[in-house]
Amino acid sequence: MTQQPVTDIPLRAALSPSRASDFMQCPLLYRFRVVDRLPEPRSAAAARGTLVHAVLERLFDVEASERTLEHARSLIEPQWAALLEADPELAALVEAEGVEGWFASAGALVERWFALEDPTRLEPAERELYVEAEVDGLTLRGYVDRLDVAPTGEIRVVDYKTGRSPSELFEAKALFQMKFYALVLWRTRGVIPRMLQLVYLGNGEIVRYAPDEHDLRATERKIKALWAAIDRAAQAGDWRPSPSRLCDWCAHQALCPAFGGTPPPLPEHARELAVDPVRSGAEPVTDAD
Repeated sequence: MTQQPVTDIPLRAALSPSRASDFMQCPLLYRFRVVDRLPEPRSAAAARGTLVHAVLERLFDVEASERTLEHARSLIEPQWAALLEADPELAALVEAEGVEGWFASAGALVERWFALEDPTRLEPAERELYVEAEVDGLTLRGYVDRLDVAPTGEIRVVDYKTGRSPSELFEAKALFQMKFYALVLWRTRGVIPRMLQLVYLGNGEIVRYAPDEHDLRATERKIKALWAAIDRAAQAGDWRPSPSRLCDWCAHQALCPAFGGTPPPLPEHARELAVDPVRSGAEPVTDAD
């Protein structure tokens, strides 16, 4: 069976918090990641974050009384084995940093979480929940680490961060991601989350925010305006760099005009890749937000 060309399929505009943040940070970064699909170096820190998320997710598989720090620590090695089975290349990242120290640091993050929250008093309604909503033809989507629902119906959205809490300069970026999720949940469930909670395991801090309807309507307007800007850039093929302090962590400086580089030629069907990243294969449905 011949596969239908992407240009013959109606576009399904889709956006996740990560890709929205990329464009807000730098339109050229969005292009490099979504249109060009340039590879980026992987890190042991990212692998550690994936492992810690998996441990905290699986911890709630057992009864409340069994959710001890000892049990959480016992999950680290089997969860790592499961991750290696799915992606054997992760092993090399850890070996380069030092296996013993890497596992110790993962265990320290899990232990710090126990100082912030008591899992014996939590009964998450959802874990690693995929959420999706359509807003005026634009599909908003992503994964929520944990969703707590009170007996009275109030919703708390929880996101684990294995790094340190950001300065005020970058805090708005993290809250935008949470408001994005809150908007999707509001549109799908008809309930505005009572609390958005960011749990920073790097320095043991919790950031909480209580959104209201005004917040979420403003977020929706921002996302619509952002998407219009993405579509304009895609139609014109004009992806300009936006230099900032975050450039220090960018993997694509050698190709960036702001650093004397030259981006690669735009691929065929660049607009389709930019506005429909899921169907075109530029971004998997399992978004790592």
